[in-house]
This record gives sequence, structure tokens and C-alpha cells, in this order.
Amino acid sequence: RSSWLLLAPLLTPPVPVITAPPCSLCSEGAHRFQWIRNLVPEFGISSSHVKVLSSPAEFYELLKVQIKTAKQRVVMASLYLGTGLLEQELVDCLEETLEKSLQAKGSSNLRVSILLDYTRGSRGRKNSRTMLIPLLQRFPEQVRVSLFHTPNLRGLLRLLIPERFNETIGLQHIKVYLFDDNVILSGANLSDLYFTNRQDRYVLLQDSPEIADFFTELVDAIGDVSLQLQQDDTVQMMEGMVHPYQGDKTAYCEIANRRVMEVINSARTRQELLHAKTFHSSQQGSSLLSQQGSRASGGLKPEPDTWIYPLIQMKPFGIQIDEMVTETLLTEAERGARIYLTTGYFNLTQAYMDLILGTRAEYRILLASPEVNGFFGAKGVAGAIPAAYVYIEHQFYSEVCYLHQQERVQLQEYSRAGWTFHAKGLWLYLAGSDLPCLTLIGSPNFGYRSVHRDLEAQVAIVTENKALQQQLHREQEQLYLCSGVVSSSTFEQPSRYVKLWVKLVTPLIKNFF
Repeated sequence: RSSWLLLAPLLTPPVPVITAPPCSLCSEGAHRFQWIRNLVPEFGISSSHVKVLSSPAEFYELLKVQIKTAKQRVVMASLYLGTGLLEQELVDCLEETLEKSLQAKGSSNLRVSILLDYTRGSRGRKNSRTMLIPLLQRFPEQVRVSLFHTPNLRGLLRLLIPERFNETIGLQHIKVYLFDDNVILSGANLSDLYFTNRQDRYVLLQDSPEIADFFTELVDAIGDVSLQLQQDDTVQMMEGMVHPYQGDKTAYCEIANRRVMEVINSARTRQELLHAKTFHSSQQGSSLLSQQGSRASGGLKPEPDTWIYPLIQMKPFGIQIDEMVTETLLTEAERGARIYLTTGYFNLTQAYMDLILGTRAEYRILLASPEVNGFFGAKGVAGAIPAAYVYIEHQFYSEVCYLHQQERVQLQEYSRAGWTFHAKGLWLYLAGSDLPCLTLIGSPNFGYRSVHRDLEAQVAIVTENKALQQQLHREQEQLYLCSGVVSSSTFEQPSRYVKLWVKLVTPLIKNFF
């Protein structure tokens, strides 16, 4: 039975691979990345609005504080909401804040929008849906819960694949948590492990209304093409919307593409107009300053020293922005540059592997040792997944050695007793620099699933500010501090033994985990 289950996802049609278009970078500092604004909106902010968090506990406490102080909106996108006591405390915070909002004004201005994955959020008798239904029942006008269902899970495939295994076909994987004008970008889900001992990455963008508006609109757009949770635990589509697995797949994907691209393009236009207006004002301010002295500058906003670029990847809808930007960054990184890349699940796409092995920059790739892999100790077939990752890692390391690239491309394994590892993203250090000027942070794992199957979002943060660069550098150092360098002897350890059946099956199923 389990062998059939492993092969079941292969019934879905393959997706063709594309490569990023050629794109040249400017030569000077952080501004060399301004080409990204040709694809997505560019948000210029002050580095003082960016705070890098380091621990699950800090992330959890921040979520609670932000929920309790929210006045206008709470928007949370995650794979799922867990069912433990810590998660219930978050729901209680939401209920308390909604209640206060109602009491203060009689009719609440506060809106709560939650986007989760349908298959993961419906798993088990007690699940994300049952956790949130009391909120829907008590605050029907203020609360919206959307459950995204991939259009690729339909027909006979949907009937045959059981719970858990149906999650291999495609998921809503975006993790964004925003409260009024404050936005948290992370790879962490809303589950107790991510609040206690599952290491991830987290960044807070404070007082950033334009960025908050963008992600609110993005979550709304995905929500509009998702199933809406009802008070009786049923689900239904919005009126007039094509159904993701009962309706026409092409029509559904076209509508979804149009909704998401409208958000991206309208925000891009808004930011371009704002940029032009700001530039014009600063020019006027400069001439006033030269004529009237420094008093004229008092009302001007400080020039931004940090730029935020949202990178969206939704291959089921034909949206491949994150893939294009990531491939271009890897392609254009010059000799002497260093890229620190981390993923909780080392299963890079062939395109990313080819770029890492064929380009000039130095790479330090951080991945989970088997013991800190989220599937370690799992029951059934899932228990073999850490061994499959070891096999993939060994194959990649062998290729590095075959090409004599061990000095330039180094693998490091995260290991920490009692913890699991889920951090993903990258830090880019330009040649000759001891500090990173760019980081990618969000939900993608750089694997096939992230590129082809799931809905993903991350941001590129580009900064000229030394204090923020130091924050990002410390974050990178703290993660890599818990790691050991991979060598040939790593794979000779008894814990790295991979059974023959795992080696045979891994090439068939590697695109599904």
C-alpha cells in the first residue's frame, strides 16, 4: 500500500522548467539590485524600521503583542494553525482584541483575515478549521478564514490519495503576519514547535503602511480564489468564482493569475508614482536648502537606505517572479562574492544546483542534519524522508568533489540537541565586504516544490545601512555557529546509512517533499 502511495503523486502532469531572462546588474553597491523593480514594486524605507528576530520564543511573544495592539487589521497567512495550548492562546488573543474593538465603538473597524492551506488545515478531527470556527461564529462580520486548495489535486487523484499524502501535490506555503502597518515575514508556521524549539528566520518591518497594504491585498487576492470556511465547518467558494477542483482548471488558474498580478502591478505603479513624486520633492527641497539654509529641510522625510522587494512564486498560476530573481542573483554574483544559503530541506532544483556549481561566487550552504530534520522519527514512509535528504545531499557533495569545487562550495549541517531546523533564505556579501547588503527571507526552500507546486512569497531586503547589515550578519553567524562542515567522512557515519529502497525511490518522489 505504501509503495502505491509514494507513486500516486506521479499521476500529476510534469511542469516545464524555465530559466531567468538575462539581466545585467549596475556596478555600484546596493543600487545594483534596482533591476528587481522592473518585476515587482520597490518599497524604500528607513533601516530603523527593520528588526531581525532570532528565536521562536521572541517570534511568539511578538505575535501576541501585535495581535493585542491591532486596531484596523490582522492578516495572517500560514500553511496551518496548530491545535495545542500555545496556538489556542493566539486564538484567545484574537478573540479578546475583537471583543475590545466591538466594545469601544459598538461596530468594530478591526478586520481579521486568515489564509491557510485546505489540505493541511483540514488534517485530523481537531484541526486548524475547528480552532477558528468559534471566531467565525462570534464575529461573522469581522473574521474571514480562507482555505487555499491547489487546482492540481482534482478528479481521481483527489479521491485516491489519502490525508497527509494529498499535501504532496501543492500547498499554500506563504507565511506573512501583519498587524495594522507592521509586517512579520518568516518561514515559520503558526504551530507550537515554531514557537519553542524549531529554528526559523523572522524579520519585522515596522510602520510600513505601503508594504502592509501590498501583503493585505496579496492575501485578499489568494483568499478570493480560495474556499471560504463557514460557521458550520463547511466550505464554499465566493459567488461567481470558479471552483479550484470541481471547475475548469485552466479558467481557475487564469483568474487566479489575473487577481495576483493585478496586486503586483498596481502596487508597482503606485510605488513608481510615489518614487517620482518623492524625487521631485527632494529636488525642490535641495534648491530651497541651498537658498534658505538648513531650516528648509525640517519637514522632509529622510532618504530611504533600505529597499524591500516582494518576490512571489505561484507556478500553478504561471507566476515565477521569485524563481527569476533568485536565478539572476545566483548567475550575476561576481568572483569574490559570498552567498550564504540556508534551507531546512536540502533538495535544490536542478537549475539552482547548476548555477551554484557553474558560477564564480563562494557558497556556504546550511542544511539540516538528519537529527534536526522535521521528519526525523516520523512514523511510516515519512520516517524515511531524512534518509532521502541525506542521499540527495551526498549526491550533491559528490558532484562538488568531482568538479574540485570543495573550496568554493561548502556544505554545513545544522545540529542542535532538542531542536529542529526550518530556516531558509540567503545572505549576499559583495566582493571585499564583511557585511551582507542583501537577504532573501520568507517561505521558499529553493526546492522543486517551492518553484513548481506551492504558493510562495519572500522579500529581498537590500540595505546600505551598516547597522542593519550588522543585524543580518549576526543572524547569519548565529545560525551557522550551530553547524559543522560536511566532508567525505560525514557520509561514513552509521547514522548516514541510506537503505537501498530509499535510494531507488528518492529520484521518483524527490519533487514531492
